[in-house]
Amino acid sequence: MSISETANRNHNELFPNHKSTLIVTDPELIEVFDNFAFDEVLCCGTLDAKTRVMMIVASTIASQALNEYRVMLGAALNVGVTPIEIKEIVYQSVPYVGIAKVLDFIHAANEILQNRGIKLPLEGQSTTSPETRYEKGLEVQKEIFGEAIDKMYKESSANQLHIQQYLSANCFGDYLTRTGLDIKTRELLTFSMILSLGGCESQLKGHIQGNVNVGNDKVILLSVVTQLLPYIGYPRTLNALKCLNEVIPE
Repeated sequence: MSISETANRNHNELFPNHKSTLIVTDPELIEVFDNFAFDEVLCCGTLDAKTRVMMIVASTIASQALNEYRVMLGAALNVGVTPIEIKEIVYQSVPYVGIAKVLDFIHAANEILQNRGIKLPLEGQSTTSPETRYEKGLEVQKEIFGEAIDKMYKESSANQLHIQQYLSANCFGDYLTRTGLDIKTRELLTFSMILSLGGCESQLKGHIQGNVNVGNDKVILLSVVTQLLPYIGYPRTLNALKCLNEVIPE
C-alpha cells in the first residue's frame, strides 16, 4: 500500500496513533481515499486545520453521517476546536437540519466530551431573552443579508408572515446571536451545512451572498467546497460550485 508521506502526516495530525481496521480489510480504498483527502485536496484552498475540521464536522451532521461525525469530533478536539465551539456547531445545526436529525449528534458530542473529562453542561452562550430574541435576531439577519430582509417581510403574504418572524426570532435570535463563535464562522458553517444537505440551492445562494456580506470571499467558500468534496461526493459539490459561480461569477 502506497500512502504518501504528506497524507500520513496530515492524517496523523487529526488522528494521532489511530490504526484503521480498513487498512487491513480494504487497503486499496484507504490508499485512494487517504491520498486524495489528506494530500491532494489539502493542496487547494486557504483553510487552516481547525477551520477545515469544523466545516467537516458541520457537514457530517447535515449528511447524517453519525459514525464519521464521531471520528471527526475527536479530530476537532485534537487540532484545538474547543468544547464550546463543538457544542455551538451542533446547536447551530438544529434550525438548518432539524432536531429530529440532530438529536443523535448531540448525544454523541456529550459522550465524546465526557469521555475526555469535560464536565457538562458547559458555560451558557445565550445572549437573548424571550423579550429580545426577535429584535436581536432581526438585527443579525440584517447584518448578514442587508435590505433583502426588509424585502422578504414586505413580499410575504399575511398567512405566511409567521415563518419570516420565526426565522428572525428562532433561527437567528435563538441561535445566531449566541457567543462561542463569531458571525463569520457561523455563516461559513451554515454554508457547509446547506451545501451538504443537497436540494437547498435557493437557500445556498442566499447564504453565499450572506458570507460575502460578512467577509468570507469566494476563495474561502471555494476552499470549503473543496475540503468537503471527499465527504459529500461530486453531485453536491458540483451543485455548490454552480451556485457559487452564479452568485459570484469568475
